[in-house]
Amino acid sequence: MVKARLDQRGVVFPSPVMILSIVAVAMAGVAWVATRHHEPTERLVSPSSQHSPSAPPATHHVPRTSHQHRHPQKKQQQHQPPKAVVDRSKVVVAVFNNSQITGLAGQVAVRAAQAGWQVVGSDNWYGTIPASTVYYPPQLAKAGHLLALDLGIHRTMPAVAPMGMDRLTVILTGPLAAPTG
Repeated sequence: MVKARLDQRGVVFPSPVMILSIVAVAMAGVAWVATRHHEPTERLVSPSSQHSPSAPPATHHVPRTSHQHRHPQKKQQQHQPPKAVVDRSKVVVAVFNNSQITGLAGQVAVRAAQAGWQVVGSDNWYGTIPASTVYYPPQLAKAGHLLALDLGIHRTMPAVAPMGMDRLTVILTGPLAAPTG
């Protein structure tokens, strides 16, 4: 009698966990390559030195060069145009609460109004925001940074849909530090 030889060949498929791991690593690699050379759009807001209205304007002494001594009529002006001043009362602000603190948006809205901003309302925000942020449309970038300074918020970003493009949008993720001064 001839012995039959059993040949058991087949394909072994990797487990679903292994497949998901490979896909996750591949997606992470693609995301890293796609974002490694982009400038961040976030900006850290820090106070700038501001002159008080009662302080005299600073004067700068520019020494004359020998060329200026020979031609006094060619004085060089070192004046820079004054920076545009933000009229808080003309900038519309909406404040949203993205935290578990009841009434936070209303409290911050009152604070913004007391600082002179035109607050049009407060409500809850549903979404994921990493930190309290002032969002601004392009034409209100300077006002957005000023509002962030007034409220003690350290993060500003350009506004995105569904935010209004005619106003500043404040989204709060936690309590703000008490105002100083």
